[in-house]
Amino acid sequence: MIVRQLDQIIGTDADVDSDGWTSRRLILKPDGMGYSVNDTIIKAGAELDMEYRNHLETVYCIEGEGEIEDLATGEIHQIRPGTLYALNNHDHHKLRANRGTHMRMVCVFNPPLTGREVHDETGAYPALD
Repeated sequence: MIVRQLDQIIGTDADVDSDGWTSRRLILKPDGMGYSVNDTIIKAGAELDMEYRNHLETVYCIEGEGEIEDLATGEIHQIRPGTLYALNNHDHHKLRANRGTHMRMVCVFNPPLTGREVHDETGAYPALD
């Protein structure tokens, strides 16, 4: 059984900070679960252009407000606590946190992240073994 507390992750190698977001990696590939789980903060006013070519991602918002734009269709969906979205087609998207508030998201990746990934120039995480 794996039991972790968020405060055990903050300040460790599994606490990754970048422009626009901070991701606390709670479950990673070495845990052997077949997926990874992150507690991620999208910083207030951030606009992130992402396309996970190597991963599928499901995201559940637990705090804050913003929007996600499907760049293939132009469709924009509002995000608030209780909203879930799944990038089931490696969807190219823009994620925006409203100014003045961050968004806190629970993110599940398949295949699992190894722990230190950051977005490349295309907005994707690399496929790492």
